[in-house]
Formats: sequence, C-alpha cells, structure tokens
Amino acid sequence: MANHRSAEKRVRQSLKRRERNGAVRSRVRGAVKAVRTAIAAGDGDEARSRLRAAEGLLRRAASKGVLKKQTASRSVSRLSKAVSKV
Repeated sequence: MANHRSAEKRVRQSLKRRERNGAVRSRVRGAVKAVRTAIAAGDGDEARSRLRAAEGLLRRAASKGVLKKQTASRSVSRLSKAVSKV
C-alpha cells in the first residue's frame, strides 16, 4: 500500500487510467468484430462503413497510448485488405 501522498495520487491516477484504457480497448474490439462480421456476411458496403469507424477508433487508441501505433496500423491494414476482397 502507498505510504506517501504522491504515491497515493499515482495509485488513484493509474486506476482511472486502467478503467479508461479498458473501455477504449473494449470499444476497439467491438468495432473490429463488427467489420469481421460484415466481411463474413459478404456485405461490402456495410464492411466499408464499419471499417471507417473501426479505423478511427484504432488510430485514436494508438494516439492515446492505449495501443501501440504499429499494432493499430497492422490491424487497419489487415482489415482493409480483407474488406477490399469482399
């Protein structure tokens, strides 16, 4: 347990950050799943619109430090490639 005032503050901050990061990560996973579902259904227009939303979420998560930038780029690239085949 934290003994110093600054350490207690760091604990509070890290808990807040952990909750926020978990929420962001969850939204990203949901958006990516929606794209994959549209691809599996063979719905090209739906997949493209879902991809646009997912890309925004992925890039934002990367800029906030929730995901590594390369991880987000790789995910966007793979999803784009899959959508272009539909």
